[in-house]
Amino acid sequence: MTPQEIAEASARAMWNEDSASQRLGMSLDHVAPGEATLSMTVTEAMSNGHGTCHGGYIFTLADSAFAFACNAYNQLVVAQHCSITYLLPCRMGDRLTATAQEVSRRGRSGIYDIRITNQNGEHVAEFRGHSRSVKGTHLPVEG
Repeated sequence: MTPQEIAEASARAMWNEDSASQRLGMSLDHVAPGEATLSMTVTEAMSNGHGTCHGGYIFTLADSAFAFACNAYNQLVVAQHCSITYLLPCRMGDRLTATAQEVSRRGRSGIYDIRITNQNGEHVAEFRGHSRSVKGTHLPVEG
């Protein structure tokens, strides 16, 4: 399999078990080795007491994009540390897109930056995730 085929197959295997992302209405728009793009629409159920999107939902979208990007190599990978900076409020009906890009991957550790934008292309949040590989694979290993 090519690296792209491995990324796509790993993403399918993960998506089939990812009820959190699915139930929040996320879509997996792109996956490649070290990259992923997910999107979702902010619903009324996601709004907070200020009438804006609760930051936890924005974090969850970014975290899901992070997960698909760092798990694109048929190696089980988990989050070790994550942080987010909110730049603009999001409102009900906004379509948010989280684009994850690998910054570094060495040994068992990785660093990924995830940019979250709205439907107007405005940069609404920035997320950085540190990953750690663990035992196991998404796909059967031939050999």
